[in-house]
Amino acid sequence: MNAFNESLSYDKRMYNQDIKGSIAYSKALCLRGIITEEEQDKIIRGLEAVGEEWASNQVGHQPSRSKINVMISSLSKFRVQPDDEDIHTANERRLSELIGPLGGKLHTGRSRNDQVATDMRMWLSDEVEHIRSALIDLINVIVERADKEKDALLPGYTHLQASFFFLVEPTDLGTELDIISH
Repeated sequence: MNAFNESLSYDKRMYNQDIKGSIAYSKALCLRGIITEEEQDKIIRGLEAVGEEWASNQVGHQPSRSKINVMISSLSKFRVQPDDEDIHTANERRLSELIGPLGGKLHTGRSRNDQVATDMRMWLSDEVEHIRSALIDLINVIVERADKEKDALLPGYTHLQASFFFLVEPTDLGTELDIISH
């Protein structure tokens, strides 16, 4: 059943967004008086430590018979467990290992659906920025290449017959850039 429910192998890429969202949520809990400032600080320090373990690849997996997996697991602090269905359960479990039962208070009044939606939105926003940056780089390369090759005309073909001269227009990519920028 664990293998059927597991999504950590996919959503571990959202570890940073899950950490940021949980830090923000701990601040909201503190503002509402559900946790104290001292508890909030301890939760934030614990979440930052979990994030650092992910970022520095100090996250191992349950040891297996493979010598490589056993070696990786023995070097890591944060070990993914079979019951870690997703990034949220893995981070919450690790947080509780680091700071004790206080880690469980983090999800007071927080639905898993809200957590997933928030993390996904944050991750997609970050990914769109990466795509936007790559698209700008592509447009710049096309413009530079077009400038170097401005005297070379390429005939366009339709049904194996020349029909028009082909011009590379980065304006189409500019339209895409406008779309993803909004």
